[in-house]
This record gives sequence, structure tokens and C-alpha cells, in this order.
Amino acid sequence: MSQAVSIITPAFKAQATIVTTVQSVLAQTHADWQLWLVADDGFDYAAFLAAAGIADPRIICLESGGLGLGASRARNVALDRLATPYAAILDADDRFKPQKLERAVAALADHAIVTTALDVMDDSFRHLRFVGQGPDRLLTPGQHKWVSLSMDSMLVWDRRRADGRYDPTMSNMTDLEFLLQLYGQVPASFHLGTPLHDYIKRAASMSNGANVAAGMMQSKTTLLKRLAGNHYGLPAAELPGLTRFLEISLTAEPLYGPALAARPGLLFEDHLEPRLA
Repeated sequence: MSQAVSIITPAFKAQATIVTTVQSVLAQTHADWQLWLVADDGFDYAAFLAAAGIADPRIICLESGGLGLGASRARNVALDRLATPYAAILDADDRFKPQKLERAVAALADHAIVTTALDVMDDSFRHLRFVGQGPDRLLTPGQHKWVSLSMDSMLVWDRRRADGRYDPTMSNMTDLEFLLQLYGQVPASFHLGTPLHDYIKRAASMSNGANVAAGMMQSKTTLLKRLAGNHYGLPAAELPGLTRFLEISLTAEPLYGPALAARPGLLFEDHLEPRLA
């Protein structure tokens, strides 16, 4: 059975980071992959990578069809075209650890969705903290966010058993929204507690401008409304865990700005975690 993985990477003004991101894919111990690099800025990333000495037939460069359409639309462009059984998400400023795909593909033999713990770093690749580290385990939808309290684009999934498309109407939380689509088709995910995904916190992402907080709050409110109507068809027993996480996270949003001002560099994860406890 094919174990090919399509890695989907949307790119918008990613010249400063894309070489390192692509190199992390080239270093994978699982070699059966395609990298779908979707330019959302009209830039010729194939030529840019070639100038950096990177030319590999497994790298497929295409365009989103516009300029600044957003990561969700760019990801969907690739999702509409790929044909491999497995898919993975890698942002243009993140990195895979070398065994990310090998470990995930092994777990996909028995599970439709695989997530991994995160190594959270700053843009100089300085370690800040881990998220979701611990034992490998099954997680139901209601349990997932209490373990993986940060972003959810570390997932790898079997498109034959669960698939979806990213919601371009949401400004934030699109990774969790996509995961909820998958959870509507399968009862649980398998979480690898080893940090296998480098989640890079850019300086801008650590700020709390009004537009950032407002977008996060609006998207979390949208998800709460969808869960209240069981938009994703999840088992009723799983809804309280998801709802409670989002409620706590939502109340933490307006408090993050003052907390960040008092403690520069404070991660939202560190701001949120005590509230979850």
C-alpha cells in the first residue's frame, strides 16, 4: 500500500524562511513525499529554491490564483489537486524534525489522524517551550486541545478515511476548524508525544495588536457557536471538553495584552496554561 505523503505549504512573502523549511523536508527519514508549495504572492519559489541549490522533482510549485488570498485558500488549492493517500501541513516558516513523517506514517497504519507535540521556537530557532509532550496516546475531540493547547497544523492524516477543506471565511483558528471537520468523520486521533514539529513564533505573532486579539476572539466565538449547533456532528460527550477549552481561551484573549506588556515575550501558551489548570 502506498505510503506517499503530500506536504502542503502555503507561502506568502516567505523568502526569509522557505529554504530552511524545505530543507527540513529534504532531511526526512521517510522519503516518499511530495511538497506542494503554493505561492500566494506571485513569487517564483521554484527559481528561488534553485538559486539556493535546491532542485528536487518531489517539490511541486503552484500558485493560489491571486495575491494574499490567505493560507486557507492556498492550502485548498493543493488539497484539490493532490492524489496521495496521506497529507500533512507545514507552514512556510516552520520545520519538521527528521523523523516526523516516518513516525506519523507508521501511526497512520492504525489511525486516520496523527498529531505531534511541538517544539516552540523563536525566529532564531531558540527553544522556548514544548507543547503536548508526553506519552503517545489516543485523544478524542474533547481531550485534544487540553493536551495540544497551541496551534493544530502539526497534523498528518489519511485522506481516504477523513478529509476536508480549510475555511477561508475565518481569520484565525483555521487549523482547529479543519481538525474538527476530520473529527466529525473519525472518533479519535493518535498523538505522538515526542516534539516532531518546530513551531516558529515570529516576533509579530507574539504581539497582541487589536486586530490580532479581535480576530482570535471572533474566530473562537464562531467555533463556539458551531459547536453549540453541533455543526461537525461530533458525539455529544465530546462537546463539553471542546467548549470549555474555547471558553477559557476566549476569556484569556483580552487579558493577554496587559500581561504581555508587563512581561515582554510572554507566549500566549504560557498565559493560557495556568487558566486551563
